[in-house]
Amino acid sequence: MDTETLSRYAVFVIYALVFLLSLLGNSLVMLVILYSRASCSVTIYLLNLAMADLLFALTLPIWATSKAKGWIFGTPLCKVVSLLKEVNFYSGILLLACISADCYLAIVHATLTLTQKQLVKFICLGIWALSLILSLPIFVFRKVYQPPLSSPVCYEDLSDNTTKWLMAMRALPQTFGFLLPLRMLFCYGPTLRTLFQAHMGQKHQAMRVIFAVVLIFLLCWLPYNLVLLSDTLMRIGMIKETCVRRNDIGWALDATEILGFLHSCLNPLIYAFIGQKFRHGLLKIMAIHGLISKEFLAKESRPSFVGSSSRNTSTTL
Repeated sequence: MDTETLSRYAVFVIYALVFLLSLLGNSLVMLVILYSRASCSVTIYLLNLAMADLLFALTLPIWATSKAKGWIFGTPLCKVVSLLKEVNFYSGILLLACISADCYLAIVHATLTLTQKQLVKFICLGIWALSLILSLPIFVFRKVYQPPLSSPVCYEDLSDNTTKWLMAMRALPQTFGFLLPLRMLFCYGPTLRTLFQAHMGQKHQAMRVIFAVVLIFLLCWLPYNLVLLSDTLMRIGMIKETCVRRNDIGWALDATEILGFLHSCLNPLIYAFIGQKFRHGLLKIMAIHGLISKEFLAKESRPSFVGSSSRNTSTTL
């Protein structure tokens, strides 16, 4: 077995493991949130974040198979799974941006502007709609492409008839996806400073979880989108295209895409290791269903409700 074939099957195994972890982890997150019946703004955002990761995880077996055998599923499925991947990415960015803004407004400015339940539901619907709109170029132009002397791939149609405005459409949402996460980081300086000055220890715990979620998202998806932006600039002629550069960018896209896909299973691990209330909620559900003893649950110190932003706001973290 040559090195290329071995690497393909290694990626297949990685995707399979990510699929299993994401399916289990995000299902548990949704279960704990729904069981707690919490209706605060951050919890609703986190519920939608878990839904997005779960929907994307369902496509991972298809991506894993394509890495091992090439794209054998045809153009329609290529369009659908690519759409779900993009929707997952953009909804993740927008949901985390809303969480960051919610914490900033409620802690720094002591306002409940974004914490009203009905308003948050409309915001989430708007996020899903905007994510779908930003993902439409990928859905429209993705197709099965047969490279010379290689397996078929699911990729944008980059034939000679591809126009520059098409590539500009591709660059716009990617630039959007690059700038907005960086903008989120500016919310955390004043927010954390206010928390430390007010000695709000319980809220520090929630902010640790939220900050970890944002940081992991950036670490997982920014490399892929930077490489994708470079690929777009090369396609429209702003960066000189050479065979070596094209191959390097292709390799970098494959490598950073694995990192992006890995993100879908990481948030539940963050909640489990950092989020005290999430662990307690999960143990409570297990005790109710007889999976652990109530004596064991009683030994666990019950954490107080961790305010994510204000006295009327708590999360299941």
